Amino acid sequence: MLNNSAIKVYSEIGNLKKVLLHRPGKELENLMPEYLERLLFDDIPYLEIAQKEHDAFANIFIEQGIEVVYLEDLVAESLFNDEIKLQFINEYIEEAGIKENRESVILKEYFLSFDSTKKMVLKMMEGIRKSEINDYRGPRLADYLSNQYPFIIDPMPNLYFSRDPFATIGEGVSIHKMFTVTRNRETLFAKYIFNCNPLYKGTKLFYDRTEEYSLEGGDILVLNEETIAVGISQRTNPNAIEKFASLLLTEDSTFKKVLAIDIPKTRAFMHLDTVFTMVDYDKFTIHPNIKSEIAVYVMQRGDDGKVHITEGKGSLEDILKKALNLDKIKLIKCGGNSIIDASREQWNDGSNTLCISPGQVIVYSRNYVTNKILQEEGIKTYIMPSSELSRGRGGPRCMSMPLIREKI
Repeated sequence: MLNNSAIKVYSEIGNLKKVLLHRPGKELENLMPEYLERLLFDDIPYLEIAQKEHDAFANIFIEQGIEVVYLEDLVAESLFNDEIKLQFINEYIEEAGIKENRESVILKEYFLSFDSTKKMVLKMMEGIRKSEINDYRGPRLADYLSNQYPFIIDPMPNLYFSRDPFATIGEGVSIHKMFTVTRNRETLFAKYIFNCNPLYKGTKLFYDRTEEYSLEGGDILVLNEETIAVGISQRTNPNAIEKFASLLLTEDSTFKKVLAIDIPKTRAFMHLDTVFTMVDYDKFTIHPNIKSEIAVYVMQRGDDGKVHITEGKGSLEDILKKALNLDKIKLIKCGGNSIIDASREQWNDGSNTLCISPGQVIVYSRNYVTNKILQEEGIKTYIMPSSELSRGRGGPRCMSMPLIREKI
């Protein structure tokens, strides 16, 4: 049965009351230069400093009276009996690509040996080095040949970007099919939270990880009670958006339209929220290079019950004004009018702010040019340290998943 108090997110800017984070763990210490591309990283953050920065991030929420919960805790709470726990372990091993029965048995015994479920979950996130399990290598020729790769199971270093594997929308959730195999394993945690956790079990589902096409949380923005924006990006497929819209725009839903925003399909414009975030009722951050390249498609449910698509006419400002019923819209450019500042600060996610209440946002300290511009526009900035976390190519919004916001 749906617990109506568990998820409530009807905007990007309503007063934030509860947020989900993942404090980066030893998975970052399993990053190697040789395998950065495989694990979707450009650099290797220094864990000790990254954790201190993340703790400072969490403290901003706590000081503002916002409840912070952690992914690893919710997953551990979801595996509350032996049957669920064993099912989870089996599914995790299968999705990690372990095909041989002998190896599966060894790993199952290994995970069951942990004296707490949370420690087991953290180890699953961290990944497993071959040096950690004695006699893991079997007697076959293939076992000897595969010995050059140092991991039995890859780490999940992208988990501290908790925005992407699932998204909270209204009083429901979308669990995502991720663009890469590397990140798709992350959504297994969301599956068990929303299938088994006593608080979140039964939450309405708008998309599932078993779908054919990729959809990622960084591309989903809840603009208001009626309008969702979704980026058509490198990592979110237009077919996924159409399926998502058909499940979201139902007769009993408050949501009436989905704005599908076409952005460049490159790593620099990875998700919609890396180039475009809402910071107040009528103000948005935006990468200055995106304005001239953007196309918007409006998806609405017709009287026949089907989703109909029309091309948005006019500038992005005009389309947003119409969608949000506003007289004016202010697009605040990352880096201002300097192409050098914009390029540098966009590389460190200057456009990726997290709004915790109307006109109040969390930002990275290193994006000082954009932060000053925001302040001059009347936006209050909560500035967090960012030398190491930013190396993962994601900002404060990427690192957080709101669970409850007050309505605006």
